[in-house]
Amino acid sequence: MTHRVSELTVPESAWFKSSYSSGEGGECVEVAAASDAVLVRDSKQSAGARLVFDLEAWSGFVRMAVER
Repeated sequence: MTHRVSELTVPESAWFKSSYSSGEGGECVEVAAASDAVLVRDSKQSAGARLVFDLEAWSGFVRMAVER
C-alpha cells in the first residue's frame, strides 16, 4: 500500500537521487530508506510531500521496473 504522509522523517543524509537523474534539472526523484518503509520525494521540492511505500510495495515496484 502507498501512503502520502509527512510525519515519517529520515535524516537529510539518508536521501539519494535516482541513478537516472542527470543533474541538469528536469524530473528527478530522491529516495530514502526508513526502518520499515521507503520514502520518495521530488528533489526540486525536498520539503514538500513525500510518498511512503511499505517494504512489500517497494519491492514489488522495483521488481516490476526491472522487468520492463
